[in-house]
Amino acid sequence: MSATTENSGRSLVIPALGGLYSALHDASETLLRAVAGIFLTIHGSQKITDPFGAAEMVEGLGFYPGAFWSLLLACTEFFGGIFIAIGLLTRPAAFAGMFVLLVTVWFHWVTMGEGFSGAEKSLLWAAILFFFVIRGGNRQSVDARIGRAL
Repeated sequence: MSATTENSGRSLVIPALGGLYSALHDASETLLRAVAGIFLTIHGSQKITDPFGAAEMVEGLGFYPGAFWSLLLACTEFFGGIFIAIGLLTRPAAFAGMFVLLVTVWFHWVTMGEGFSGAEKSLLWAAILFFFVIRGGNRQSVDARIGRAL
């Protein structure tokens, strides 16, 4: 890579770093995807052990029947997180996770009245997952290995 950043056409302040940035481009994106997926899986592991445990909570948000949405929430976080981490069906898994996170934004900001400070973490994670909805799993993903991606 030359002394310009990818697609920007602007010169780097420290041109010698161009090679480092280029070398770490895919690895940094893969690390972000893996961390996001693992964290979502860990968060979902609490729900997957009792997949109907959030039924009352999701009905309180207006999602009926609660048992169905609670199960879907648990599977989205746990299995979707695994899929994101390994890069399998990355875009649909990231979209589903992003949707869940946007619902939590609504829950914290509006329903609980916590405003930005209550929704901040969910907004950040939704933005990270939006990145993977658009970008997919990159070259270091199961999607790439099998030659298929949505």
